[in-house]
Amino acid sequence: MIELEQAAGDAARLHERDARVRETARAIECILLVSGGPVRMEQLVDASQVPPEIVTAAVEVLMQEYAGRGLEIQTVAGGYQLAPRPDHAEVVQRFLGAAGREPLTQATLETLAIVAYRQPITRPELEAVRGVRSEYVLERLEERRLIRVVGRKATVGRPILYATTEGFLRYFGLRDLADLPPMAAFGMIHPAAPEE
Repeated sequence: MIELEQAAGDAARLHERDARVRETARAIECILLVSGGPVRMEQLVDASQVPPEIVTAAVEVLMQEYAGRGLEIQTVAGGYQLAPRPDHAEVVQRFLGAAGREPLTQATLETLAIVAYRQPITRPELEAVRGVRSEYVLERLEERRLIRVVGRKATVGRPILYATTEGFLRYFGLRDLADLPPMAAFGMIHPAAPEE
């Protein structure tokens, strides 16, 4: 009899937890819809006022519910965001008029890769690697919010230091910089760190 009562109590607690997870999942779905960008776990916990393990379970429920649909929950830039699936990118770009938007050129991709792997980096350090002047490319990348100024190097002339942004992570679908492929994947050894 006691075992039966205990089993009934366990079932009731499980049902209550499942209901809480489902309700939290609906709330998180709303947050992700209106956020316009990645939302960190701490922000979801603060907004939903539930423990992190409930938020984690709710995000997993949402990921399962969105499987096979046009939208998905992506883990990007240290958070979660609701976004179109990559296989629908062309249609979405056409709708938004982004098809005519200037794509990243070889020079901007090269510059962006150097900044990403060697950040923070100064323009002279970047130009030493590229072998060409880069101020125009750096300006274009700043305008597109793929890089930003993060300070000045404590050296003669105090040159500006550049690093990538959350926009860079979103653009390339990365959770964080650790998701960048290793330099060895490109047949290159790890680049020397910039001189201090």
